[in-house]
Amino acid sequence: MTRKRRRLLTVMVCGIGLAGTTALILSAFSDNLVFFVSPSDLAKSEQVGHSLRLGGLVERGTVRKSADGGALVRFRVTDGSSSVPVVFKGILPDLFREGQGVVVLGAEQPGGVFRASEVLAKHDENYMPKSVADALKKSGRWNPAAGPPPPASTWSQLAEKPPG
Repeated sequence: MTRKRRRLLTVMVCGIGLAGTTALILSAFSDNLVFFVSPSDLAKSEQVGHSLRLGGLVERGTVRKSADGGALVRFRVTDGSSSVPVVFKGILPDLFREGQGVVVLGAEQPGGVFRASEVLAKHDENYMPKSVADALKKSGRWNPAAGPPPPASTWSQLAEKPPG
C-alpha cells in the first residue's frame, strides 16, 4: 500500500469515527431534552407519556396532601385559561404554596393527570416562566404596563369581565 492510500485510509477512518461520535452525542442530547409547556399548550397537544416541564401557578384551594401522612400531594397548575391536575410523591420545596409559580417536571398520564417527578417553586416574586406570562397576556388577564399579574384566585372573576 502506498503512502497516499494509507493517508487516505487514515483520514477516512478518522472521519467515520468523528461522524459516529457526533451521532452518539446528538442522540444523548435528544434523549435528555425536556420541553417546557403551559397548561393551555398541554391541553391542545398530544404529549401523553412524553417527559416535559409544566409551568404555571398553583391554583388556590387545590392542594391536597394524603391523609395517611404519606408524601403524596395533589394540586392543579394553571395559567389562567386552563389548568392541569398534578400528582407528586415526594417532599415539596419550602417555597411551594397556593398562588405561587411552579415548574413541575414529569409526564402527562392517559387520564389527563400530570405525574410529576420533581417540583420547582419560584425563587422570588418577579419570576414567572415566559410562556406562562405570554399566556396571561394573550388571554387578556394581565397587562405588564398595569403592574404585576393578578393573583390566581381572582382569575375566575376576571373571566366574567371583559379584558381592559
